[in-house]
Amino acid sequence: MITTVLAFILTLGVLIVVHEYGHYRVAVACGVKVLRFSVGFGRVVWRRQATPDSTEFVVSALPLGGYVRMLDEREAPVTPAERHLAFNVQSLWKRSFIVAAGPVANLLLAVVLYACAHWIGMDEPKALLSAPLVSSVAERAGLRSGDWVREVSSDGQDWTDVRSATDLAWHVTQAVLRSKPLHLRVSDTEGQHERSVVLELDQLDSREVDPELMRRVGFGGAYSEPVMGKIKPGGAAEAAGLLTGDHVWAVDGVPVADAFSLRETIRASASAGAVKPQHWDVERAGQRLDIVVEPVAVDDGAKRIGRVDAFIGAPPEMVVVRYDFIEGLSHAVTRTWDMSALTLQMFGKMVIGEASLKNLTGPITIADYAGQSVRIGLAYYLGFLAVVSISLGVLNLLPLPMLDGGHLMYHLFEATTGRPIPELWLERLQRGGAAIMLALMSIALFNDVARLVGLH
Repeated sequence: MITTVLAFILTLGVLIVVHEYGHYRVAVACGVKVLRFSVGFGRVVWRRQATPDSTEFVVSALPLGGYVRMLDEREAPVTPAERHLAFNVQSLWKRSFIVAAGPVANLLLAVVLYACAHWIGMDEPKALLSAPLVSSVAERAGLRSGDWVREVSSDGQDWTDVRSATDLAWHVTQAVLRSKPLHLRVSDTEGQHERSVVLELDQLDSREVDPELMRRVGFGGAYSEPVMGKIKPGGAAEAAGLLTGDHVWAVDGVPVADAFSLRETIRASASAGAVKPQHWDVERAGQRLDIVVEPVAVDDGAKRIGRVDAFIGAPPEMVVVRYDFIEGLSHAVTRTWDMSALTLQMFGKMVIGEASLKNLTGPITIADYAGQSVRIGLAYYLGFLAVVSISLGVLNLLPLPMLDGGHLMYHLFEATTGRPIPELWLERLQRGGAAIMLALMSIALFNDVARLVGLH
């Protein structure tokens, strides 16, 4: 819990400081006087100001944002001697540059974070597939247990190497959001017998892109041998006499391809109501045994599933994904661009109803993911931080009043008509923008709570 809270505070602190520093640095470069640089809102808890005439740096009690207050005749009287330093008297291009600097700083930060994560390297599951789910897109494509995905292509002509299961998930997500099929070049676990298959992802409902997406495509996770892991005391596995290391070859005469298939077989044992005993063909110390296992039926949301109270499957094969300096930087730029485009596309789909509002997340989910990524390792946390930084940058560029993108729209109106937006309309737009932002934050918070209690 402490790790999660600290990671969340660090995440917000870094992103807010970088965003506001973008506004501050460009404002100073454009000759605008900055009165206050604030991290957070509300009561000031820390303050520093070198001289009475310099910028005041403060940290406030509510750390869910920040602001840069500049000298501006629209907010307070300005002396004639300082009028040339006011934001509102600057040229249109300078004002636009200052407004856009915050989101741009977040996107540049994402490039740096991604590059650092690529240079450090991450241990990720190899792109070895378990058996696809029945009647799924993956099964219809002809994928099998143990297939190793080597390359992907959007058109079957230009191919891109797949370095890990995480890399594969990224390409699948892109294809789903773009409603495009994805070509895969796969081989067996030894890299032999290569063949090409096509995932018809354009036929998949893309309204929700969430952690369950890969399962909806038909992927059950990385390939793992169907062996018994730790046996929980007092459970069905222990009662049946199963031991850690037992290799399961078949259940009720049906061959078991991998750990995922075994887990699904156990879960499905309670789908018809009463759980029936299963005959497991098990290999132990070179001997084949017939063991009767009776899973226990439990509730999993609205479904009844079977469990044997044991960890199933060997750890998946891992690969180290690391890039050299140039390649890491190049991939960072590409990933930031692609993620920005996908984030913008997702916002657009939510606006027109093609994507569910369940995809909106708030501070609770961000805090949870921040804590998880910190516990996994530095490179994972940097990657997570990059994703959130991109989301913040893209969100602020949306043409909504109160956001940087809304102010850029005001400037576009001024550039087109030769006059600023009337004060009356500006006030109305600000009120409308505040209402929209409040609604979005409420939906995001509701989604966070719904995920916690298992409603999503």
